Amino acid sequence: MMDGLRLLPWTNLDGKPCYLDPDTAHPGALSLLADSVEVSQLGSAEEVLAGSRAVLGDPAAGERAVRFALTRAVESLEDVVRIAVSRGGRIRGAQVRDG
Repeated sequence: MMDGLRLLPWTNLDGKPCYLDPDTAHPGALSLLADSVEVSQLGSAEEVLAGSRAVLGDPAAGERAVRFALTRAVESLEDVVRIAVSRGGRIRGAQVRDG
């Protein structure tokens, strides 16, 4: 991660990470949008987790259902890891500034 920059919860068209140089005292529109996207992604991940558990708990679930659940779980896990990395970087940055 790039020091002082916030990892955003989306990538560019080439799949590369996007960063924001935040003003921590006065968050701008892009920072607030990123916060909103993170909340949405975390909510979606909870739904995917519940759905995946249901599929895995159903002995009659076919291969297509399991593959779909796994695909969605991987997508959600990617989002959650990106959020964790972003928030971890911001915590470390705040500790360095306040430290």
